[in-house]
Amino acid sequence: AVVSTQSTGDEKYGYVHSCPTNLGTGMRASVHIDLPGWTAHGVDKLKARCEELALQPRGTRGESGGQTGCTYDISNKHRLGYSEVQLVQTMIDGVNKLYEEDLALQKK
Repeated sequence: AVVSTQSTGDEKYGYVHSCPTNLGTGMRASVHIDLPGWTAHGVDKLKARCEELALQPRGTRGESGGQTGCTYDISNKHRLGYSEVQLVQTMIDGVNKLYEEDLALQKK
């Protein structure tokens, strides 16, 4: 069998391997943050807000570990097609916004 590498390589995004997250940077930046205001307001509402900010909330036990308390692991939602700087900046800006909103929610 003849295998062509022309269709698997891209100058901008790299090479496709067995896992698509190896395409481009595939970088995940995250921070653990307490969000008691968002927790009281509703986890589903936090998830929706994170979606708007291109973020992904998880419990501190990882993807399948579930949520405990008011501490969340917040990360950039996108992994591919963006530079490392863009991915980290999205996470920083989004977490700062969530924190500001959390303080306001705590006062309600």
